[in-house]
Amino acid sequence: MPKPMILSCESTVDVPFSYMQGRNIPVLFYNYRIDGAEYEDDMGRNPDALTWFYAQLIQGRLPSTSQINEFRYLDFFEKQLQKGDLLHIAFGSGMAASAGNAVKAAEQLRAKYPERKIVVVDSLCISSGYGLLVDGAADLRDRGASMEEIERWLLANRRRVHHQFFSTDLTYYRRSGRMSGAAAMLGTVLNLCPIMRLDDAGRIIAYDRVRGQKNAIRETVRAMEAHAAGGKDYSGKCWICHSDCLGTAKMARDAIRGHFPNISGEIRICDIGTIIAGHCGFGTVAAFFFGDERTPDQRGK
Repeated sequence: MPKPMILSCESTVDVPFSYMQGRNIPVLFYNYRIDGAEYEDDMGRNPDALTWFYAQLIQGRLPSTSQINEFRYLDFFEKQLQKGDLLHIAFGSGMAASAGNAVKAAEQLRAKYPERKIVVVDSLCISSGYGLLVDGAADLRDRGASMEEIERWLLANRRRVHHQFFSTDLTYYRRSGRMSGAAAMLGTVLNLCPIMRLDDAGRIIAYDRVRGQKNAIRETVRAMEAHAAGGKDYSGKCWICHSDCLGTAKMARDAIRGHFPNISGEIRICDIGTIIAGHCGFGTVAAFFFGDERTPDQRGK
């Protein structure tokens, strides 16, 4: 009888914890700090957590985040190894150094548990794009794929998950120092929305600016047609996430659904969690889908 295989991930998948539980995927949680107090990433477990978090941002309290250290990975991995072999999909190294700590922890535990297999895969993805990759791995697991087959699929497809972002609110970019006050003021007056993607290494690249959310949504649809597998005939999954702008996310969902009628299943809309929102603030919408491989230079169209 084959050994049971555990598939795990981290809270920055920006998918509700209840969904991960339903798919039998253990989650390791990130933490953040505000005014010296530490809080755990919530993933929708407390319906009031995000409301409180955004209230802190509005009041000018800026959160800080840190990578998951090796000791926390050791503790989490060891608990999973009690149940079976472990395939852990880590938050993309383009945004955090945690994946390296996960690899170090796995190396230590291989010596302690020689009868177990433990594999760590750097997702090179973030937010619900990371979630979409984990979801694809869970689909394979549920169809009976082996640990080795899932690992090969992850390595072959992690750069094929596209992350298409735009932001309609520049307030947080100014407060966090990511944009000068003058640039943010001019952008607000002109109603400019930065357009961003992930490159092949999982880093966010701002490659354009458009005026207004309608044009930002049009650019999202255009980029999706250019890069999605099958173009306008794309038949894979598409997920959307947002930071406190559900109405804009629904507009993006409707535009994508209207342009890509063959999308598989519902277009899931998720909240951007506290860790990612601590970097982007409010007013960000992102669409995630499978397509061609992301390239080193994603600033060109």
